Amino acid sequence: MGLLYDVQDLTKSYGKLRVLDRLTFGVERRECLVIMGRSGCGKSVTLRLLNGLEQPDSGRILFDGDDIAGLSETALYPVRRRVAMLFQSGALFDSMNVLENIAFPLREHTDLEDDAVAAKVAEKLAVVRLAGIEEKMPSDLSGGMRKRVALARSLALDPEVVLFDEPTSGLDPVTSATIAELILGARETHGVTSVVVTHDVPLARRVGDRVAFLENGGFRFIGTWTEADASDDPVFRAFLSGQSEAADAA
Repeated sequence: MGLLYDVQDLTKSYGKLRVLDRLTFGVERRECLVIMGRSGCGKSVTLRLLNGLEQPDSGRILFDGDDIAGLSETALYPVRRRVAMLFQSGALFDSMNVLENIAFPLREHTDLEDDAVAAKVAEKLAVVRLAGIEEKMPSDLSGGMRKRVALARSLALDPEVVLFDEPTSGLDPVTSATIAELILGARETHGVTSVVVTHDVPLARRVGDRVAFLENGGFRFIGTWTEADASDDPVFRAFLSGQSEAADAA
């Protein structure tokens, strides 16, 4: 299928803290790459770099063959139509109802008439199993519903890539399982490529074709789940079994 993202020697620091240190990896078209690691290791920073929301200190971020590192907001505009991001909080506009939230990228990036926008919103709400809630406000929604509305908004422009930042954070297991099904459904139905940052090991196993473990600015492990389960890396194995945080707290 070929690489959609080809990331080379990506480095990012904040003051004296080097978060990413010559990070190199690729993302295949239509695959789901899951990035895991301890809190503060740079997972979300990596996502924001892939979307141009932050700029690296050095390195290349090739998206479909074009280097997007260092591009201006104007130059990134076409990329933003192809790459959507689902933020951990959902990032819905509290002053807008569901229809207006999902319609926002359509109004920003297309010339669709109101009827066509409404039809597109209804289509995306059906995808996330929330048909008919267009008039509700974000304050009327549960945490799980807010995440699903945010996912509908991220799918509004039919992106090639969706970047998920902790999509099941704060959700119960049943709702988390629903989010996993929706991530898988986006690929199966629309051919979406996904990069998912998560601490949720069951979600990671459910949706990830490959898993990458980020530590000390680089990937300590990257490979399939079969390879992950066969890994003899004690730090990575401890993380997957939930022992890392316990060891840190001891």
